[in-house]
Amino acid sequence: MMEFVLFLGLLFALGGLAVASNPSPYYGVVGLVVAAIAGGGWLVSLGVSFVSLMLVMVYLGGMLVVFVYSVSLAADPYPEAWTDWGVVGYGFGMGLVVMVGLVVSGVFGLLTDVGTVNGAGLLSVRVDFSGAAVLYSEGAGFLLIGGWGLLLTLFVVLE
Repeated sequence: MMEFVLFLGLLFALGGLAVASNPSPYYGVVGLVVAAIAGGGWLVSLGVSFVSLMLVMVYLGGMLVVFVYSVSLAADPYPEAWTDWGVVGYGFGMGLVVMVGLVVSGVFGLLTDVGTVNGAGLLSVRVDFSGAAVLYSEGAGFLLIGGWGLLLTLFVVLE
């Protein structure tokens, strides 16, 4: 199981790298889909399938609409692919910076096989099964702040 979680983490990082390193939205959307699915699988392995479902539905649904609009505005007949030297160099540089950061911070020493699902002890129900109830009870302040932020964004865009 640990190898599968590490594989999903690697896919998530590579998907994010694919989105960040490619200037063409045609190929960047592939990285977005890979990163969202790998991130959703990673969250399911941690026992939070409600958050994973929200990630896949909201993130992919909303961001793919943004990519459709950017693709329609780009209209580039010869987009830069991942095999172009500029894109390869940029991706290699970003990957090198991430690896150096992981080595310096000592993250590789923390990779041990520990339990990730919280269904033991005094807790008889996993937090994942509480999903929306926990979101509305313990996260009410964040929901209000997010709602006010969206309202403010709406007024700024309409101006």
